[in-house]
Amino acid sequence: MTTTTVARTETSWETVIGLEVHTQLRTASKMFCRCPADYAAAAPNTYVCPLCLGMPGTLPVINRTAVEWTIRTALALNMRIPELSKFDRKNYPYPDLMKGYQISQYDMPLSEGGWMDVEIDDLGRQRIGITRVHLEEDTARLLHRENEAGERFSLVDVNRSGVPLMEIVSEPDMRSPQQARQYLVQLRQILRYLGVSTADMEKGSFRCDANISLRRPGDEALGAKVEIKNMNSFRSVQRALEFEQLRQAAALEAGETIAQETRGWDEEAQVTVSQRSKEAAHDYRYFPEPDLPPLQTAAETVEAIRAALPELPAARRARFEADYGLQPFEAGLLTEEPAPAAWFERAVASLGDDVPAGLPRGIATWFVGELTRLMHDAKPPDTLETIVVQPAQLAGLVQLIDAGTISNTQAKDVFAEMYASGEDAEAVVERLGVSQISGEDALAPIIRQVLEEHAQAAEDYRGGKAEALKFLVGQTMRLSRGQANPAQASELLRAALDDTAE
Repeated sequence: MTTTTVARTETSWETVIGLEVHTQLRTASKMFCRCPADYAAAAPNTYVCPLCLGMPGTLPVINRTAVEWTIRTALALNMRIPELSKFDRKNYPYPDLMKGYQISQYDMPLSEGGWMDVEIDDLGRQRIGITRVHLEEDTARLLHRENEAGERFSLVDVNRSGVPLMEIVSEPDMRSPQQARQYLVQLRQILRYLGVSTADMEKGSFRCDANISLRRPGDEALGAKVEIKNMNSFRSVQRALEFEQLRQAAALEAGETIAQETRGWDEEAQVTVSQRSKEAAHDYRYFPEPDLPPLQTAAETVEAIRAALPELPAARRARFEADYGLQPFEAGLLTEEPAPAAWFERAVASLGDDVPAGLPRGIATWFVGELTRLMHDAKPPDTLETIVVQPAQLAGLVQLIDAGTISNTQAKDVFAEMYASGEDAEAVVERLGVSQISGEDALAPIIRQVLEEHAQAAEDYRGGKAEALKFLVGQTMRLSRGQANPAQASELLRAALDDTAE
């Protein structure tokens, strides 16, 4: 295969990007039959029936849950839900489509006209229009193999055929690959919060086709559109768009014409490669699906689904910052997925109604720091579902730190024991015999001994050498075996030295 090298130079072209996202719904059964939809671990061609196989004479039956979940997603994306929608036949010949057509939606989808705000670090919040969210069935899949003679061949696995597939089509409102990537990240977050899909790109339950064209700044007309396929990660999407952006710019600068085509992303070569000319809608010969009735969605149904929507990621981030005093970085990490956010809130709730200011922030710090580190260091890595330490126990540890019972250094050792055993913080502190020595009465004898043993350092401090105080604090920590409260020790040492200086 011949690869193409594109020079990375700045251009005077404006990039226009629109994304088509296909996400599998995690329903129990397929879109139009009773076959299980969770086919990932199944042997090829075991979750199939005559309807999945496209046998003549079979009749589809609409999966009600899939329809409700599509409406649920559409409402989360600020879409309008028409009262009437219908399914259509999308006709095209391909090896993974045995019956020669796909049941999809064309001119009367389940939703239309929405938007999503995308947060970009350098550019702030930008609104991306969403054209439609509609429902269709997934196709079978081709498994490419090679025999001992080196001959390549393909096999068809029908397990995926008929799995409910939701398509989310954006407006061409994105202007950079980075923005496109962030749109996908936030869209996947929303889908996971809604619970409608695993949205796992590596397993094919969240797939993206990217449309990209270039035009001169200020032009209203769009350039020739190129569609990019075969991207299985956010990184791949961004890199494919970056490559295509530069390829098209170089071609236009050379006076060439951009062909409207479908290109694939070659992950190994890091280039896009031409696959076929891009189809237009009329090429699919859409017509209403004769075996399915139109869908009528009552306003009461829509409002009931809207009322059941969960708190979405953006709203949860804002609340965490406002209610718990978290920094945007901490709130962002905690709300990336529903599970960490819920775990954190259970920890805060365990503190009771009158939560001292600062404790939620302390819990967040320990969650994104030590807890996450210990989970990642485990072999294999732990999850919030597998760890033995509970939210209330982490909250208890933070309370001990806040009360001055243990220092942050001691707390790390205590938490490592808690993580391994599932014990409460108080029990581990008692078992290890670690607690922080605080208060003037407890620290005064240690301070006196340090000043007696290190008289020269005391004289150096009185002589204006501020660094000597740090040395004396260190000696206090050593003598107390790390249990002295360092802030109080520093304050008492300074007071004792200042008194003797007078």
